[in-house]
Amino acid sequence: MTEYSTNDILNAIAAASKTLTDRKDEINRLNVFPVPDGDTGTNMSLTIESVVSNLAQLPIGADRAAISRAISTGALMGARGNSGVITSQILRGLCEGAADAETFDTAALDRAFQTAVVVAFQAVRKPVEGTILTVLKDSAAAAKRAHKKKLDLDAALDEVVKEAYASVQRTPELLPVLKENNVVDSGGFGLAILFDGFVAALEGKEGPLGDELGLARTAEPKVEIEQINDWEGSQYRYCNEFLVDSDTLDKNDALDFLGTMGDCELCVGDNPHFKVHVHSDHPDQVLKYFLDRGQISKVFIHNMQLQSEERNEKLEQEQEAEAAERKPFGIVAVAPGEGNAKILKSLGVDVVVSGGQTMNPSTKDLLDAASAINADNIIIMPDNSNIIMAAQSACSLSDVPCAVVPTKSVPQAFSAMFGFNPDATLEENVESMTDAFADVKTGEVTTAIKDSKDAHDNPIKEGDVIGIADGAIEAVGSSVEDVVMSLLEVMEAEDADTLTLLAGADYSDDALGALVSRIEDAYEDLEIDAHRGDQPLYPVVLSVE
Repeated sequence: MTEYSTNDILNAIAAASKTLTDRKDEINRLNVFPVPDGDTGTNMSLTIESVVSNLAQLPIGADRAAISRAISTGALMGARGNSGVITSQILRGLCEGAADAETFDTAALDRAFQTAVVVAFQAVRKPVEGTILTVLKDSAAAAKRAHKKKLDLDAALDEVVKEAYASVQRTPELLPVLKENNVVDSGGFGLAILFDGFVAALEGKEGPLGDELGLARTAEPKVEIEQINDWEGSQYRYCNEFLVDSDTLDKNDALDFLGTMGDCELCVGDNPHFKVHVHSDHPDQVLKYFLDRGQISKVFIHNMQLQSEERNEKLEQEQEAEAAERKPFGIVAVAPGEGNAKILKSLGVDVVVSGGQTMNPSTKDLLDAASAINADNIIIMPDNSNIIMAAQSACSLSDVPCAVVPTKSVPQAFSAMFGFNPDATLEENVESMTDAFADVKTGEVTTAIKDSKDAHDNPIKEGDVIGIADGAIEAVGSSVEDVVMSLLEVMEAEDADTLTLLAGADYSDDALGALVSRIEDAYEDLEIDAHRGDQPLYPVVLSVE
């Protein structure tokens, strides 16, 4: 059985926080009402960020009790909105349930989740099925089943994540307002993402667990994400939330009072620290009640009606953009440097994903870029041999027909675009675009970072300027200009018609101009097309054809 250290768990919490923050907008769009305490994804991510911040303040080697307190206190103090407060209680329950475990195993996981269910449900006066609480309860049931089956910890964690996503998909069947508006519960989805991010990081997996993608492609139809634009019918205008420090506050009496002031009332924590949340039209009376019984801090009062109007305006703009005329083709390309991106877009590329030799974009990055284009077909140009497989994976996951034109450099992508025909089929375009760059020879100039040897077994010293022609180190020298000239010889520039030069981020316009003049003197019949590519690390990228 895999054993995880305290440091492994802390790193996984930080990674889960980042995952939740990265996907908060996706969660926000699932809110049934435009502004229930702001945005669910934002509130949950801020809550977890507070946990991470609190953990970062612990001394090195802090014991488990101190870590549990830091998690519970950080979540309570940083909780934002209804969803954030409930999330804080889930975390508190998980910590309390695992407190006495000698090792973090499947039995400890089971106890942690059962305690989390008890603590979280106690925090809500009127629990509703089809919400974050349902997803928690179903996840806890998965943990218990894993314990009974004597699964190892990794398998148990995977089962919890799988069940969390499955539970999210079932929420519309449990809560009529979700089914009516054709959405899943946003808080439950946020919790599933949180679990997913934690488990993926703990187990050393990249990106979300496969269960999410698998679930989305089962025979069961996936509930569509749709935003509801009306705010009418919400009884209360203000969302009130704040911290209370009191040695005398009776939590049950406070909840009774909050129930007379509005709805979505929560009062969690224990003497002397509490978190209060309520929707009410009388913030003054709410604040006075707690001021009479202690001190308050971190007061947030949101006018949900105004937030709703702002949100509706933003959604209308998004819907107008989505309603734009659908294109027969969308094209995605990968390129480093703002200059390269501008050139590609001027040639007709719709989305340029930043990346290249030293920062390969993921399958998800490419899939997200493809999904952002309103088109019937997608073409991806990876522009680097290391990115071709990720591009192929993205195409296999795309919801619309998608194909890869296997460019290995940005200059090849330039030429490929001249083979694109919007009236042709996807297959015809792949063939013609591939043919269009077939004769392009690419060269790159950079600096050696260690001693090595070139393609002909000649020595290379760290700091030497090196020239790479179609993947092989063919030139070594002390200056960029000398190496470019050597590369042109190797690439048989005398037989070419056109030379494209792309200046790197640290290569000046003056240097580029001088280089062009030197090449013109050496190759009178060569047409030179020089641009700023602004790619990092490579002062000059060039191609001949």
